[in-house]
Amino acid sequence: MMEIKVELTANKKEKPASDKLGFGQFFTDHMFILDYIEDKGWHDPRIIPYQPISLDPAAKVFHYGQTVFEGLKAYVTVDNRVLLFRPESNFKRLNVSNDRLCIPAINEEHALEALKQLITVDREWIPSEPGTSLYIRPFIIATDPCLGVASSKSYQFIIIMSPVGSYYKEGIKPVKILVEQHYVRAVAGGTGGAKTGGNYAGSLKGQEIASRDGYSQTLWLDGIERRYVEEVGSMNIFFKINGRVITPELNGSILPGITRDSMIQVLQSKNIPVEERRISIDEILEAYHNGTLEEAFGTGTAAVISPIGELKWKDEKIVLNNGEIGEVTQMLYDTLTGIQNGSLEDSFGWTIKL
Repeated sequence: MMEIKVELTANKKEKPASDKLGFGQFFTDHMFILDYIEDKGWHDPRIIPYQPISLDPAAKVFHYGQTVFEGLKAYVTVDNRVLLFRPESNFKRLNVSNDRLCIPAINEEHALEALKQLITVDREWIPSEPGTSLYIRPFIIATDPCLGVASSKSYQFIIIMSPVGSYYKEGIKPVKILVEQHYVRAVAGGTGGAKTGGNYAGSLKGQEIASRDGYSQTLWLDGIERRYVEEVGSMNIFFKINGRVITPELNGSILPGITRDSMIQVLQSKNIPVEERRISIDEILEAYHNGTLEEAFGTGTAAVISPIGELKWKDEKIVLNNGEIGEVTQMLYDTLTGIQNGSLEDSFGWTIKL
C-alpha cells in the first residue's frame, strides 16, 4: 500500500450548475502528484489543492513533447454508489504509451489506489444528473530542464478531475463528420497507437477545417494510401454494413480504445457479427450507394458513443439512417451507460466500486 500525503484545501470552489458543465471546463478542489528522478524512481505521492504547476522554461515537455495522458470516468449510480469503469485498462494503456515515449513505467496498482483516494477526497464533485460524470485525466510530463534531444531524467505524474456533461453540444444526437483529404494523423510505427499530446496537436488542423465547414470532427484516413479509414479525432469508429459491424483493425497507428474494446465485447455477447479489419472509404461509399450502409458511430471515453448522421467525402454527403440514431448504436449506448451508472448488471466485470 502506498502512503499518500493529503493536504486539504482551505478554499473550496463553487460548483457549476449541471446544465453548465460542458466538457473539461471546471476542475475539482484537489489533484494528485507523484515525482520521478532517475536515481530515486517514483516518489513523494501527494494529494494537494488544485493549483498551477511551476516548471523550468527548458523543461523537455515544452520542447520535445515527451508527455502521455489518459482519460476515464467515475459515475454516481442510481443508488448513490460511485463506480469507476475499467480503470485498470487505462493505467495499463498508460504504461504502453510510456514505453513508446521512453517514460518510466508507473506502478498500476499504486496509480489506481491514488485515484481512489483522490475521488474520495473530491466525491462531492461527481455530478449525478443523467449524462453527467466525473472525467479523470491522468498525465505524465517530462520536467528535466535540458535542451538536449534525449529522454528526460525527471517527470511528474499528475491526476486532475473535471465534472462533465456531454462531450458534444448535440448530445446523443447524430453528429456530422468530415473525411479529411489532405492531412494525415499518424502512420504505423509512429506514435498513433500511444496516447500522447503530439498526436492531438497534429489533428487540430483537420478539426479546424471540419469546424469551419460545419462538421463536429474529422475522420482520418491512413497515412500511406489515403484510402483506409482509421479513427475520428477523439473516437474510434464503427460501421454497420449489411448486418455486420466493422471497425478498423489495430495497426499501430490507431489508438486501442477501451470503449472500442468494450463495444466489441457487447456486440459479441448479443451475437451481432463484428469484424476488425481494414475498411476503405471506397467500400463505405459503395455500401452507401447500394443501400447496405446502415449505421455508423464513434466510441470513446469522452464522447461515450456518438451516432454519425452524416459523412462528407470530397463533394459527396453520405447521410446515414436518415440522420437518426440507429438501432444497434442505441443498444450499445444504453448498455454501456447502464453498466456505468449501475442501472444494468455488469456481467463483464468492468466496474469497480469505491
